[in-house]
Order: sequence, then C-alpha cells, then structure tokens
Amino acid sequence: MEEEPEEEVKASDDESEDEADSEDEDEEDDEVDDAEESNENEDENEDENEDEGSMSLIRHLEELRTRIIKALLAVAVGSGISYFYIEEIMHYITMPSGKLYYLQPAEAFFTYLKIAFFAGFLLALPVIFYQIWRFVLPALTVREKTVIALLVPTSVVLFFSGLAFSFFLVLPAAMQFFVGFSTEDLQPMFSLNQYFSFVISFILPFGAVFELPLIVVVMAKMGFISSEFLKKKQRIVLFLAFVVGAIVSPTPDIFTQSMIAIPLFLLYEISYLIVRFILHK
Repeated sequence: MEEEPEEEVKASDDESEDEADSEDEDEEDDEVDDAEESNENEDENEDENEDEGSMSLIRHLEELRTRIIKALLAVAVGSGISYFYIEEIMHYITMPSGKLYYLQPAEAFFTYLKIAFFAGFLLALPVIFYQIWRFVLPALTVREKTVIALLVPTSVVLFFSGLAFSFFLVLPAAMQFFVGFSTEDLQPMFSLNQYFSFVISFILPFGAVFELPLIVVVMAKMGFISSEFLKKKQRIVLFLAFVVGAIVSPTPDIFTQSMIAIPLFLLYEISYLIVRFILHK
C-alpha cells in the first residue's frame, strides 16, 4: 500500500519533466522564428536602402542632364543672338587691326560661326555658372551657400573685367607694336581666321588672371595665407608673373609677356592691400 504513492509521485515528476522539455522546445522554436523574421526584415531593409541609393543616383544623373541641357540651350540662344549681330561684333573685333582678308572661300563663313559661338558662350556664362551652382546647392550647408552665392557673381565680373581690359586697352597697344614692324616692302595682311584665333588666345588669359584677387582673398579668409606672407613673396611673384606671361602669351615677344605679367603683379598687390587693410589678416 505504501509503494503506490511513490509510483504516482514518480509519474507526476516524469510528466512535469516532459512538460518542461516541451516548453523549452517551444521557446527555442520561437527564438528561431524570431531570428528568421529579423533576418528577413534586415534583408528587406538592405534591399530598400539599395533601391533608395540607386534611385538617388538616378535622380542626380537626371538633374545633371537637365542642368547641362539648360546650359547648352543658353549657349545656343546666345550664339543665335550673336550671329544676328555678327556685323556689329565684327566691327569691334576688327578695330585694332583694320581691314582683314579671308584666304579660302569658306573661311569667312566658318569664322563667323566661331565668333558667334564664342560670343554666345560669353553671353551664356552667367547662366552656366548658375546651373552649376544650382546642381551643387543641395549638398552645401547654409554658410557654404552664402559663400558660393558671393563667389560666383564676383568671379564672373572679374572674368569679364579681364576680357574688357585686354580687348580695349592691351590688344590695341599690342597690335600697334606688331604693325610697327611693317615697311614699304613688308605690309601686314591679316587673315580673318588667324586674327580671330590670335584675339581669343590673347584675351582669355587676362580673364583668368583677373581671378587672382578672388583666389588670394578666399585663401586669406580661410587662414592659409596672411598679409606678411604676401609681402615676403612679392619678388617671387614678380618673377613668376613673367614666367606665366611667357607661358600663356600667344607670341614669344617680351611686349606681350609684359602686358600679361604687369597686370598680374598689380592684381597681386591689390590682393595684398585687401588682405591687409580690409580683412586685417
């Protein structure tokens, strides 16, 4: 009679152990299921991130294509306007040289197209800079946007100032210098195409040179250079100005090199004064 309760206790213990094992197995199954669900969610999130990254790249490419198309349309419109006023443009271009000649039947026509395209590019230059600015605008901070908004118009103004200075002041003096070598037996006869190429190669370096004050001021504002540094490097800059003049000059004569080197050095001095007395660096 005493053995029966012991058997019942043993049976109950076995049943409780079986129940505990089954609960453990259920918990393990639940953990496995949760892990599988989390892995699936991670895979879905990765797929979504990849899709978003590819979509953002496509959007950037579409935005770039839109900006390029608008810039090209601006150049096309500017070229059309320039070709409509090609006679007036040719009048100003030929003022330093006088009468020009064309040596091939199609030379005048294609040179007119080149002049119209170059003038149209200059007219569209503010639009081109604006499209570039609009493309990089979303990636800039508020401070960077303010800085770029000031730098872009300033760079355009300085570039056109360099072109105007070169064309209306330096180019006529250079042409008088070159024509001064003519004699009774040696008369100048300029080809239209070659003269236009000479003018372009002569005035474009001045547009780049006139960006020097802006570059120096930006570097000083960022703390890379100071007025003392600029003062110490004056002699070196004067030497490098003539080296740059020799490199970018369309002719190897010292006159043309000086016409580029002297304004370059004067712009450096202006930059020094701005950094010292306005920025106080």
